[in-house]
Amino acid sequence: MVSTRSASRAAQANLVTAAIIADFRASMGELKCMGSERMVRQGISMSQLHVLHLLEHHGDMTMSQLAEMLDVSDSNATGLVDRVEERGFVERTRVPTDRRIVMVQLTSAGRQTLSDLEDLREQVLRRVLDQLDARQLAGVAEAMADLRAAVVATALDPESDAHHHSHVAQGRV
Repeated sequence: MVSTRSASRAAQANLVTAAIIADFRASMGELKCMGSERMVRQGISMSQLHVLHLLEHHGDMTMSQLAEMLDVSDSNATGLVDRVEERGFVERTRVPTDRRIVMVQLTSAGRQTLSDLEDLREQVLRRVLDQLDARQLAGVAEAMADLRAAVVATALDPESDAHHHSHVAQGRV
């Protein structure tokens, strides 16, 4: 039987977890917006930026794989890739052994755009972290190391949805 004290501790832990999740989402959302505003000002939509990030993370992929990862129809993915290709950030090539298959890959301009965005995000994050004192920075560093270890452990757990998703995305299921 669960004691009132342990039920109270569990309820408190749930409240703390909920507060952490809310703060994390709000902070990451704000950082994402700050870093992405520049891209939007340059006329790159968040959807187009997502295409670039997917290609950077997963490498070259077919149009149908990209559409599946974006959870859009093939025609919607084609429209997105058309617009990103017009800017010179990606290129499409046909597979010589099966001309029906169209591969999408980042160009050097696409990689540079993502690198520039990452530099901007790092500058913003440094400005944020500069507002913390040494004790706070040490606490953030320890918490981030613990969080990263937990993320890796979750991703490696064959029973977790995160493990399944990462392998689906990499075509290993």
